[in-house]
Amino acid sequence: MADLSKITCIEDLRKIAKFKVPKMFYDYADCGSYTESTYQANESDLQKIKFRQKVAVNIENRSTKTTMLGESVSMPVALAPTGIAGMQRADGEILAAKAAEHFGVPFTLSTMSCCSIEDVASHTSRPFWFQLYMMKDRDFMADLIKRAREARCSALMVTLDLQVLGQRHLDIKNGLSTPPKPTLKNLLNLALKPEWCWHMLQTKRRSFGNIVGHVKDADDMKILAMWTAEQFDATLNWNDLAWIKEQWGGKIILKGIMDASDAEMAVKCGADAIVVSNHGGRQLDGAPSTIHALPDIVEAVNRLNSSMEVWMDGGIRGGQDVLRAYALGAKGTLIGRSFLYGLGAYGQEGVYKALDIIQKELDVSMAFCGHTDINNVTKDILFTPKA
Repeated sequence: MADLSKITCIEDLRKIAKFKVPKMFYDYADCGSYTESTYQANESDLQKIKFRQKVAVNIENRSTKTTMLGESVSMPVALAPTGIAGMQRADGEILAAKAAEHFGVPFTLSTMSCCSIEDVASHTSRPFWFQLYMMKDRDFMADLIKRAREARCSALMVTLDLQVLGQRHLDIKNGLSTPPKPTLKNLLNLALKPEWCWHMLQTKRRSFGNIVGHVKDADDMKILAMWTAEQFDATLNWNDLAWIKEQWGGKIILKGIMDASDAEMAVKCGADAIVVSNHGGRQLDGAPSTIHALPDIVEAVNRLNSSMEVWMDGGIRGGQDVLRAYALGAKGTLIGRSFLYGLGAYGQEGVYKALDIIQKELDVSMAFCGHTDINNVTKDILFTPKA
């Protein structure tokens, strides 16, 4: 068991993951599209938001516990769906799901995961969420939804902002593939990652677990890219959500909302929650940060007196970021890169450590702002300089 006592922040985990994980997979997780301006803004805009420090307040008996979609959570954080997490560390989705279960937060499995829905279900006891990309092959979609239902997934997260793929320059330059192609460049890089290679040799989950058997040669990234480019449904619109809801019959989360009018449409479509998300800056470069878009969306949903929950992802690298988002109206947050860094660095222990870092920072920062219960936090904790 690794000694993680000196790991104090997500940045520590990022540096270790960069050292341990093959370049093409580290870059896949840690890059944005085009100029990466939106990816960078997600983090930098959060840091610009300052807190009001309050003193001489009784801050005993603090709690970060709350609920997300009626599920009790140890803090308002869930693990976001991330493609090929099993390439950050062998069996990565299973390890992350187990860490999330032990910590008491939700885990979301991506359609494009290395471990299948059934793999994760067989290694966990807490129901997890499943993320769906809408594709033209409706039989495949119906089957995926059925499999998620049979695996006792408690919510279906539909990603709306991937009808076409944003270009991530590093993936093209690195020749991203799963597993890595045995080129001289890749072999030299893998020789420097012995721990990653050792773990990967212990598993058979090296391709796309949810589509094996449906797409021929699903372990070839070029073939998968061609298939997905043909399959992602450019005609996807709000009317299609009725079909998804009929197939699923349970709670629906819509991910990729960045506009107040789209949030209003999500309410009309009967979504149980939305995620204010720009796909981590991996799709539309030049879009605003999620924390910048959040307040208008929260206001639009509140105007409709809707019970739909508004969550946010993008740029969250610590508990203070969770607190900032919560203060601006997000009743939940999702983390992607923050847990992937932990996964790449130390596997299941690393994911748990990432969650622990976030919760402790959330707890302490909440206390300095004079609050003991996350559920009572409002925008009053934020510092607004006089004009």
